[in-house]
Amino acid sequence: MTAPETASLTPEELRTLFLFAELEDDQAAWVIENGDVVGFPAGEYVVSEGEPARCFYVLLSGTISMSKLVSGDPVETTRTEQRGVYFGATQFYLNSDTALVYPASVRAITDCSVLALPAKDFAQAFASWFPMAVHLLEGMLMGLRKNNSQVAERERLLALGKLSAGLTHELNNPAAAAGRAADALRDKVSGMRAKLAMIADGKIAGDQLKKLVMAQDEFVKKVRHAPTLSPLEATDREDELGDWLDDHGIEGGWDLAPVFVAGGLGVEDLDAVNAAANETTLEGAVRWLAYTVETESLLREILDATTRISDLVLAAKQYSQLDRAPHRFIDVHEGLDATLVMFGRKLAPPESGGESGIRIVKEYDRTLPQVPAYPAELNQVWTNIIDNAIDAMAGTGTLTVRTGRVDDCVFVEIGDTGPGIPPDVRRRIFEPFFTTKPVGRGTGLGLDVSYRVIVNRHRGDISVASEPGDTRFRVLLPITEEPIR
Repeated sequence: MTAPETASLTPEELRTLFLFAELEDDQAAWVIENGDVVGFPAGEYVVSEGEPARCFYVLLSGTISMSKLVSGDPVETTRTEQRGVYFGATQFYLNSDTALVYPASVRAITDCSVLALPAKDFAQAFASWFPMAVHLLEGMLMGLRKNNSQVAERERLLALGKLSAGLTHELNNPAAAAGRAADALRDKVSGMRAKLAMIADGKIAGDQLKKLVMAQDEFVKKVRHAPTLSPLEATDREDELGDWLDDHGIEGGWDLAPVFVAGGLGVEDLDAVNAAANETTLEGAVRWLAYTVETESLLREILDATTRISDLVLAAKQYSQLDRAPHRFIDVHEGLDATLVMFGRKLAPPESGGESGIRIVKEYDRTLPQVPAYPAELNQVWTNIIDNAIDAMAGTGTLTVRTGRVDDCVFVEIGDTGPGIPPDVRRRIFEPFFTTKPVGRGTGLGLDVSYRVIVNRHRGDISVASEPGDTRFRVLLPITEEPIR
């Protein structure tokens, strides 16, 4: 880098800069004595993001560009030639960590000159000249940070409250199903004991009982692997079994037939029972085996319900990232799936106890590498974006979650088929406190929090593309942990 040339200003020249127009003579003299006019050729960096914030700069001439690092690449945020604009150690008056490094990079687009003031010395002079201003500025910035932090926390709690309500509903359904199945199982076990006594009263031979027990074992295996039948197929098989039961003098055959069909059994299975029993014990044997089928079906229902509960608890644990390291390498699909489970009630149709009829499409690239991340914070991002997509579609549409790779980044794209985001709204969508939702329904911090999590915490990027019927939020996450400059 070429060493910049230095010079100084006259008091008259200094007062042409709006920041110093009202300084007293001794104050202007201090600025002139302690400040330097520094020249930078086109292409040179005046300050670099993340480096120690040593100087406060004021543009005197030329054009400069301000940029922020996103995914390791500089993204220009401002370009100006306005004389008097300032940059560099802009929070010099604060005694905090945020004032220690430059928040952005500034590069000379054309040959330019700047007034450079030592930040530490300027802070002391500024505090002496304008103690009230320093106090007000400190209070304002600290208040804004505290307010943003509290509202952001409120946003997270609101989102968690919505998801908790849905999770409670999701847990209640299988729990209730398991309870109902357990009650029914108690009755069936009691009936099985009674039918077993009927078989014994019929003085069934030992070899016949052995065959029936073997048939019972076969029935249990078939129930555990019963195929799913269409309504027409089930009706045909029930008719066939009902006729068989009637032909063999078993009363109430039309009540028993659906039990056997649901368990995956057919006429050939009842023929095996008939071969093992005799005329006096056939009905008792059939009913005993019907109870076997029902109890096994109920046990399967209980197992399915408890498995569903375990899956929901696992998803909630995955979502909250309890007992996990705050920063680690993760598979992004785990967090996405956990978040979708947490939204189960909002995405399910009314006939399933849900609130909408939104279809979910997953287009996952399972070959993606793991990425370094704060998983709990990423799950908050997925929550914010998916919640907005659900609201936009108003109960009907398609939610698409897509993953893939672009260069050295993994991308996650969440799309919806809602009405789209107007251009004037899209420009402001990541601004804090900006919301299009009615009063009381949104804080306007969901996407602001998401932006800060992705860009500041993960060195990634987040963008949106939208037109009617197709809105897509895309998140880029770096694959490496390389520090940024």
